[in-house]
Amino acid sequence: MTKLNINGTDIDVAADGDMPLLWAVRDIAGMTGTKYGCGVGLCGACTVHVDGVAKRSCQMTVKEAMGTSVTTIEGLDQNGEHRVQQAWRDLNVPQCGFCQSGQIMQAASLLAENPKPTDDEILEAMSGNVCRCGCYQRIVAAVRLASTGS
Repeated sequence: MTKLNINGTDIDVAADGDMPLLWAVRDIAGMTGTKYGCGVGLCGACTVHVDGVAKRSCQMTVKEAMGTSVTTIEGLDQNGEHRVQQAWRDLNVPQCGFCQSGQIMQAASLLAENPKPTDDEILEAMSGNVCRCGCYQRIVAAVRLASTGS
């Protein structure tokens, strides 16, 4: 049995250490907001925070996550009121919504590291997150809104 800290709670995970963190989060811990996209770390749908930094959970093993603090979209804010989540709602960012938890987690990590990014910095930080619906202009606008609070 492996113990993982997910959203501030220690969870016993019956999983092989080589299992991708994504499957432990989704299938064992039941945090289904974290999505499977490509499985090779290129789309960003599976983005979670590990010790506060955005990571692709499909590319991290359970063993690598041991001793860290993992935050999923469900744990970003208990009431869904993180400033990035608020900006996403205010600007009606999602179309289909599939990639949005990964987008939000990436944006929240960016703003934790750089509270006032330029548009170029936003584009650079978000470039690894794919939105098949093409909501990129709304995503950048929402990150900008979350960074200014207005």
